[in-house]
Amino acid sequence: MIIAIFTTELYKLLKQARTWYALGALLLIEGIVLFAAYYQGTNIIDILLDNLKQNFYFEGDLVNGNLLIYLILNTMWFHLPLILMIVISGMLTSEYKDRTLQTVMLQPVSRAAFITGKFLVAIVFTVFVVIMMALSSFILSYSFFGSGDLIVYLDTLNFFSADDALKRLCLAYAAGTFSMVFFSVASLTIAVIFKEATKTWIVAAFFLIICNLLVKVDLGYAIFDDYFFAKLNDTWQYFFYFDIDWSRIFMNLSLLTVYIILFILAGVFIFKKNDIG
Repeated sequence: MIIAIFTTELYKLLKQARTWYALGALLLIEGIVLFAAYYQGTNIIDILLDNLKQNFYFEGDLVNGNLLIYLILNTMWFHLPLILMIVISGMLTSEYKDRTLQTVMLQPVSRAAFITGKFLVAIVFTVFVVIMMALSSFILSYSFFGSGDLIVYLDTLNFFSADDALKRLCLAYAAGTFSMVFFSVASLTIAVIFKEATKTWIVAAFFLIICNLLVKVDLGYAIFDDYFFAKLNDTWQYFFYFDIDWSRIFMNLSLLTVYIILFILAGVFIFKKNDIG
Protein backbone atom coordinates (compact mmCIF):
# COMPACT_ATOMS: atom_id res chain seq x y z
CA MET A 1 0.00 0.00 0.00
CA ILE A 2 2.75 2.44 0.92
CA ILE A 3 4.43 1.92 -2.47
CA ALA A 4 1.19 2.77 -4.27
CA ILE A 5 0.71 5.86 -2.11
CA PHE A 6 4.33 6.87 -2.67
CA THR A 7 3.94 6.59 -6.45
CA THR A 8 0.70 8.56 -6.43
CA GLU A 9 2.07 11.31 -4.17
CA LEU A 10 5.26 11.63 -6.23
CA TYR A 11 3.19 11.97 -9.39
CA LYS A 12 1.02 14.64 -7.75
CA LEU A 13 4.08 16.56 -6.59
CA LEU A 14 5.73 16.51 -10.02
CA LYS A 15 2.49 17.51 -11.71
CA GLN A 16 2.12 20.68 -9.65
CA ALA A 17 3.33 23.87 -11.31
CA ARG A 18 4.80 25.26 -8.08
CA THR A 19 7.26 22.35 -7.98
CA TRP A 20 8.77 23.33 -11.31
CA TYR A 21 8.67 27.04 -10.44
CA ALA A 22 10.65 26.17 -7.31
CA LEU A 23 13.24 24.17 -9.28
CA GLY A 24 13.55 27.00 -11.78
CA ALA A 25 13.98 29.52 -8.97
CA LEU A 26 16.75 27.41 -7.41
CA LEU A 27 18.65 27.22 -10.68
CA LEU A 28 18.22 30.96 -11.26
CA ILE A 29 19.46 31.76 -7.75
CA GLU A 30 22.41 29.45 -8.29
CA GLY A 31 23.29 31.26 -11.51
CA ILE A 32 23.07 34.67 -9.82
CA VAL A 33 25.20 33.48 -6.89
CA LEU A 34 27.71 31.92 -9.27
CA PHE A 35 28.34 35.08 -11.26
CA ALA A 36 28.17 37.37 -8.22
CA ALA A 37 30.67 35.14 -6.44
CA TYR A 38 32.93 35.14 -9.47
CA TYR A 39 33.03 38.92 -9.76
CA GLN A 40 33.61 39.32 -6.01
CA GLY A 41 35.92 36.33 -5.76
CA THR A 42 39.06 38.28 -6.56
CA ASN A 43 38.34 40.73 -3.73
CA ILE A 44 37.72 37.84 -1.33
CA ILE A 45 41.02 36.18 -2.25
CA ASP A 46 42.90 39.49 -1.96
CA ILE A 47 41.55 39.99 1.57
CA LEU A 48 42.42 36.45 2.63
CA LEU A 49 45.92 36.53 1.18
CA ASP A 50 46.80 40.16 1.88
CA ASN A 51 49.51 39.34 4.43
CA LEU A 52 50.73 36.16 2.75
CA LYS A 53 51.30 37.93 -0.57
CA GLN A 54 53.97 40.03 1.11
CA ASN A 55 56.08 36.92 1.72
CA PHE A 56 54.92 34.37 -0.86
CA TYR A 57 54.39 34.35 -4.61
CA PHE A 58 51.16 32.78 -5.85
CA GLU A 59 50.91 31.50 -9.39
CA GLY A 60 47.68 30.61 -11.18
CA ASP A 61 44.08 31.71 -10.78
CA LEU A 62 42.72 30.95 -7.32
CA VAL A 63 39.27 32.22 -8.38
CA ASN A 64 38.22 29.02 -10.12
CA GLY A 65 35.36 26.55 -10.27
CA ASN A 66 36.20 24.88 -6.98
CA LEU A 67 36.12 28.19 -5.09
CA LEU A 68 32.81 29.12 -6.71
CA ILE A 69 31.27 25.75 -5.81
CA TYR A 70 32.41 26.26 -2.22
CA LEU A 71 30.88 29.75 -2.16
CA ILE A 72 27.64 28.31 -3.54
CA LEU A 73 27.66 25.74 -0.75
CA ASN A 74 27.97 28.56 1.78
CA THR A 75 25.00 30.44 0.35
CA MET A 76 22.73 27.52 -0.56
CA TRP A 77 21.91 26.30 2.92
CA PHE A 78 19.25 28.93 3.63
CA HIS A 79 17.26 29.48 0.47
CA LEU A 80 17.46 25.83 -0.62
CA PRO A 81 15.87 24.43 2.57
CA LEU A 82 13.40 27.34 2.60
CA ILE A 83 12.14 26.55 -0.90
CA LEU A 84 12.14 22.83 -0.13
CA MET A 85 10.08 23.44 3.01
CA ILE A 86 7.51 25.47 1.06
CA VAL A 87 7.16 22.81 -1.65
CA ILE A 88 7.12 19.82 0.72
CA SER A 89 4.68 21.31 3.24
CA GLY A 90 2.42 22.26 0.32
CA MET A 91 1.94 18.55 -0.38
CA LEU A 92 -0.33 18.46 2.66
CA THR A 93 -1.55 22.01 3.19
CA SER A 94 -2.97 22.16 -0.35
CA GLU A 95 -5.04 19.06 0.36
CA TYR A 96 -6.38 20.62 3.55
CA LYS A 97 -7.21 23.79 1.62
CA ASP A 98 -8.88 22.01 -1.33
CA ARG A 99 -10.62 19.62 1.08
CA THR A 100 -9.43 16.66 -0.98
CA LEU A 101 -7.95 15.06 2.10
CA GLN A 102 -11.40 14.12 3.40
CA THR A 103 -12.15 12.37 0.10
CA VAL A 104 -8.89 10.44 0.27
CA MET A 105 -9.60 9.35 3.84
CA LEU A 106 -12.95 7.92 2.73
CA GLN A 107 -10.98 5.36 0.72
CA PRO A 108 -9.60 2.17 2.32
CA VAL A 109 -6.30 3.87 3.15
CA SER A 110 -4.82 4.00 6.63
CA ARG A 111 -3.74 7.38 7.90
CA ALA A 112 -0.33 6.07 8.89
CA ALA A 113 0.36 4.66 5.41
CA PHE A 114 -0.91 7.84 3.74
CA ILE A 115 1.30 10.27 5.67
CA THR A 116 4.27 7.87 5.59
CA GLY A 117 4.02 7.88 1.80
CA LYS A 118 4.24 11.66 1.84
CA PHE A 119 7.31 11.58 4.06
CA LEU A 120 8.99 9.14 1.68
CA VAL A 121 8.22 11.43 -1.25
CA ALA A 122 9.65 14.36 0.71
CA ILE A 123 12.91 12.46 1.27
CA VAL A 124 13.25 11.26 -2.33
CA PHE A 125 12.40 14.67 -3.79
CA THR A 126 14.87 16.42 -1.48
CA VAL A 127 17.69 14.05 -2.44
CA PHE A 128 16.87 14.61 -6.12
CA VAL A 129 16.96 18.40 -5.71
CA VAL A 130 20.32 18.34 -3.91
CA ILE A 131 21.81 16.09 -6.62
CA MET A 132 20.42 18.42 -9.28
CA MET A 133 21.92 21.48 -7.56
CA ALA A 134 25.26 19.72 -7.07
CA LEU A 135 25.51 18.62 -10.70
CA SER A 136 24.51 22.03 -12.03
CA SER A 137 27.00 23.84 -9.77
CA PHE A 138 29.85 21.53 -10.82
CA ILE A 139 28.97 21.68 -14.52
CA LEU A 140 28.52 25.46 -14.65
CA SER A 141 31.53 26.24 -12.46
CA TYR A 142 33.96 23.95 -14.26
CA SER A 143 32.63 24.81 -17.72
CA PHE A 144 33.02 28.57 -17.34
CA PHE A 145 35.75 28.97 -14.74
CA GLY A 146 37.77 25.76 -14.88
CA SER A 147 39.27 23.77 -12.03
CA GLY A 148 42.10 24.68 -9.69
CA ASP A 149 43.32 24.68 -6.13
CA LEU A 150 40.83 25.63 -3.42
CA ILE A 151 41.56 28.05 -0.61
CA VAL A 152 39.24 28.06 2.43
CA TYR A 153 39.36 30.06 5.63
CA LEU A 154 38.14 28.07 8.66
CA ASP A 155 40.01 29.23 11.77
CA THR A 156 43.05 29.30 9.50
CA LEU A 157 43.81 29.26 5.79
CA ASN A 158 43.57 25.80 4.26
CA PHE A 159 44.80 24.98 0.76
CA PHE A 160 43.55 21.95 -1.16
CA SER A 161 44.72 20.64 -4.50
CA ALA A 162 42.16 20.44 -7.31
CA ASP A 163 41.66 16.68 -6.96
CA ASP A 164 41.38 16.89 -3.18
CA ALA A 165 38.98 19.83 -3.45
CA LEU A 166 36.71 17.87 -5.79
CA LYS A 167 36.45 14.99 -3.32
CA ARG A 168 35.77 17.32 -0.39
CA LEU A 169 33.09 19.25 -2.30
CA CYS A 170 31.30 16.03 -3.28
CA LEU A 171 31.39 14.81 0.32
CA ALA A 172 30.12 18.18 1.52
CA TYR A 173 27.09 17.94 -0.77
CA ALA A 174 26.46 14.39 0.48
CA ALA A 175 26.60 15.52 4.11
CA GLY A 176 24.44 18.54 3.34
CA THR A 177 21.76 16.23 1.96
CA PHE A 178 21.08 15.01 5.50
CA SER A 179 20.40 18.58 6.62
CA MET A 180 18.10 19.24 3.67
CA VAL A 181 16.13 16.05 4.36
CA PHE A 182 15.85 17.06 8.01
CA PHE A 183 14.31 20.43 7.13
CA SER A 184 11.98 18.89 4.54
CA VAL A 185 10.72 16.29 6.99
CA ALA A 186 10.36 18.94 9.71
CA SER A 187 8.27 21.13 7.38
CA LEU A 188 5.88 18.27 6.64
CA THR A 189 5.48 17.61 10.37
CA ILE A 190 4.81 21.33 10.87
CA ALA A 191 2.16 21.11 8.12
CA VAL A 192 0.53 18.21 9.97
CA ILE A 193 0.28 20.40 13.08
CA PHE A 194 -0.84 23.72 11.57
CA LYS A 195 -2.66 22.49 8.43
CA GLU A 196 -3.07 25.97 6.91
CA ALA A 197 -0.44 27.00 4.33
CA THR A 198 0.39 30.52 5.53
CA LYS A 199 0.79 29.47 9.16
CA THR A 200 2.89 26.50 8.11
CA TRP A 201 5.22 28.60 5.95
CA ILE A 202 5.71 31.22 8.67
CA VAL A 203 6.47 28.60 11.33
CA ALA A 204 8.74 26.65 8.96
CA ALA A 205 10.68 29.81 8.03
CA PHE A 206 10.97 30.72 11.73
CA PHE A 207 12.21 27.20 12.49
CA LEU A 208 14.85 27.46 9.76
CA ILE A 209 16.02 30.90 10.90
CA ILE A 210 16.31 29.80 14.52
CA CYS A 211 18.28 26.69 13.51
CA ASN A 212 20.69 28.80 11.46
CA LEU A 213 21.15 31.27 14.31
CA LEU A 214 21.76 28.55 16.88
CA VAL A 215 24.53 27.02 14.75
CA LYS A 216 26.72 29.96 15.78
CA VAL A 217 25.63 30.05 19.44
CA ASP A 218 28.02 28.52 21.95
CA LEU A 219 26.36 28.03 25.35
CA GLY A 220 29.21 25.98 26.71
CA TYR A 221 27.04 22.92 27.32
CA ALA A 222 28.32 19.74 25.65
CA ILE A 223 24.81 18.26 25.35
CA PHE A 224 23.59 21.33 23.47
CA ASP A 225 26.70 21.84 21.33
CA ASP A 226 27.15 18.17 20.40
CA TYR A 227 23.64 16.71 20.24
CA PHE A 228 21.04 19.43 19.57
CA PHE A 229 19.76 19.19 15.98
CA ALA A 230 20.36 22.87 15.20
CA LYS A 231 24.09 22.40 15.85
CA LEU A 232 24.37 19.53 13.38
CA ASN A 233 23.38 21.30 10.17
CA ASP A 234 26.81 22.69 9.35
CA THR A 235 28.43 19.24 9.37
CA TRP A 236 29.35 19.63 5.70
CA GLN A 237 31.85 22.33 6.72
CA TYR A 238 33.98 19.73 8.52
CA PHE A 239 35.22 18.52 5.15
CA PHE A 240 37.10 21.80 4.66
CA TYR A 241 39.32 21.54 7.69
CA PHE A 242 42.74 20.25 6.70
CA ASP A 243 42.33 17.17 8.91
CA ILE A 244 38.86 15.70 8.48
CA ASP A 245 37.25 14.66 11.76
CA TRP A 246 35.53 11.54 10.45
CA SER A 247 34.26 10.42 13.85
CA ARG A 248 32.55 13.77 14.44
CA ILE A 249 31.01 13.75 10.97
CA PHE A 250 29.73 10.20 11.42
CA MET A 251 28.24 11.05 14.82
CA ASN A 252 26.56 14.22 13.52
CA LEU A 253 25.03 12.51 10.50
CA SER A 254 23.88 9.60 12.65
CA LEU A 255 22.22 12.03 15.06
CA LEU A 256 20.59 13.88 12.16
CA THR A 257 19.21 10.55 10.92
CA VAL A 258 17.75 9.90 14.38
CA TYR A 259 16.15 13.37 14.41
CA ILE A 260 14.71 12.76 10.93
CA ILE A 261 13.13 9.52 12.12
CA LEU A 262 11.78 11.22 15.27
CA PHE A 263 10.16 14.01 13.23
CA ILE A 264 8.59 11.41 10.92
CA LEU A 265 7.25 9.40 13.86
CA ALA A 266 5.89 12.59 15.45
CA GLY A 267 4.21 13.59 12.17
CA VAL A 268 2.63 10.16 11.72
CA PHE A 269 1.40 10.08 15.33
CA ILE A 270 -0.11 13.58 15.21
CA PHE A 271 -1.72 12.98 11.81
CA LYS A 272 -3.38 9.82 13.12
CA LYS A 273 -4.79 11.76 16.09
CA ASN A 274 -5.78 14.94 14.24
CA ASP A 275 -9.26 15.76 13.05
CA ILE A 276 -9.17 15.75 9.26
CA GLY A 277 -12.08 18.16 8.93
